[in-house]
Amino acid sequence: MAIDKDMLIGDLIQVDDSIAPILMRAGMHCLGCPASQGESLEEACMVHGIDCDTLVSQINEILSSKA
Repeated sequence: MAIDKDMLIGDLIQVDDSIAPILMRAGMHCLGCPASQGESLEEACMVHGIDCDTLVSQINEILSSKA
């Protein structure tokens, strides 16, 4: 399954166990916060100053290598 920047953080971390550590390494240390669960990946990237397109590509690359 490919992810995109419109997906909610809460949904993303349920897609695959490897996504949460990727987001944490990128600087998103608030994954357990209830408010973050309803944010899109794009919104979270904007708040944390992260290039969303690059992060989406990295996550999709990792997910595709596991398939």
